[in-house]
Amino acid sequence: MDGSVTALIWRLREEVCALNRALPDLGLVVWTAGNVSARVPGENLLVIKPSGLDFDQLTPENMVVTDFAGEVVEGDLAPSSDTGAHAVVYREMPEVGGVVHTHSTYACAWAARGQAIPCVLTMQADEFGGDIPIGPFALIGNEAIGEGVVETLRGSRSPAVIMQNHGPFTIGKDARTALKASVMLEEVAKATHFAHQLGLPIPIPQSDIDALNDRYKNVYGQR
Repeated sequence: MDGSVTALIWRLREEVCALNRALPDLGLVVWTAGNVSARVPGENLLVIKPSGLDFDQLTPENMVVTDFAGEVVEGDLAPSSDTGAHAVVYREMPEVGGVVHTHSTYACAWAARGQAIPCVLTMQADEFGGDIPIGPFALIGNEAIGEGVVETLRGSRSPAVIMQNHGPFTIGKDARTALKASVMLEEVAKATHFAHQLGLPIPIPQSDIDALNDRYKNVYGQR
């Protein structure tokens, strides 16, 4: 591995470590659950947190580098049990640079119901471009979850899927963007849950969802 790739991997180790350590502070995980990973650009490699470590034990040095078959390339610890799922996403969706999996409370409540989150808030139209879909149930520890994520999100405007009876996965051009989608997803899941307690939420017409999503992607922010 040449020096430029080594330097790139070290930068990603630092970034992935910092974003993983942010998960508890953002209220997206408890104990050791959840993970953030990043693609190594130009290489069939990803950087992900090790399995079962407390978040305050994470350091750039103990992040794990694997290939897209989930095999360890660099690192002394076993990678996250969700590595196979992340690897499938990177292998099948080359535009994805970051993947986040959490067990955030309100998103998991929708997962337990096996119900997509309807688009009833402009924030959801902006970030997700419509309903946040439900993916199929799959057991943890192999590539089945990743296959479900890909099957659900390929061709979708949504950067998030809620896997049935499990929890959310989000994708992005990089790991930070994927984490932003996780934060936004939990906020939308929470607000829409409360709206259902008050009555029947008002859906946003598809034409308005399209306009909001286009504005958010092409006009909002600094260019």
